[in-house]
Amino acid sequence: MLETAGGHGVVLLDSLTLWVSARMLGGAEDGTLEEFGRFVRGASGLSEPVILVSDEVGLGVVPESAEGRRFRDLLGLVNQRAAVAAEEVHLCVAGIASRIK
Repeated sequence: MLETAGGHGVVLLDSLTLWVSARMLGGAEDGTLEEFGRFVRGASGLSEPVILVSDEVGLGVVPESAEGRRFRDLLGLVNQRAAVAAEEVHLCVAGIASRIK
């Protein structure tokens, strides 16, 4: 995916939430963190800015199902790793952005 990013000015991945969900539904849940790590390493070599969009799923109620909790936890780990790698992190609530890093 990143091989074609050069020369476009910016890379937008919208959304990490759907990517994690698709991996879980496709049976590739176990390799998700490793695959995301490869993406981050590849993105760090780009001259273009990379923007990641994700939903926050850990601030609400605890999901009732075990699958829902696994999704919440896995997306939370991906979001944490994205935030560590990012130069800036913004949280948007009701259309209002707050810079948290």
